[in-house]
Amino acid sequence: MGEPAAAQFNIHEAKTQLSRIIERVERGEQVVISRAGVPVAKVVPFPVKARRRQRGSLAGKVTLSADWDSGDVNGTIADDFGMRP
Repeated sequence: MGEPAAAQFNIHEAKTQLSRIIERVERGEQVVISRAGVPVAKVVPFPVKARRRQRGSLAGKVTLSADWDSGDVNGTIADDFGMRP
């Protein structure tokens, strides 16, 4: 199955209905703009970014092992990135 067919508007319709087209895109739809029946542009929503409102938003969701900051672990990471002579 592919992605659903995008709504299609000719340039004149797109100019007169821009607000409605933007509302559709904000709801996640894609809209194709055509000239003389030939698609020339696609209006797509921006990807959603994670919103972190404050420090500590991951509190209680991340578990660290007891040795997460030990010399051995740090040395192994340094070796993996070629940071030791």
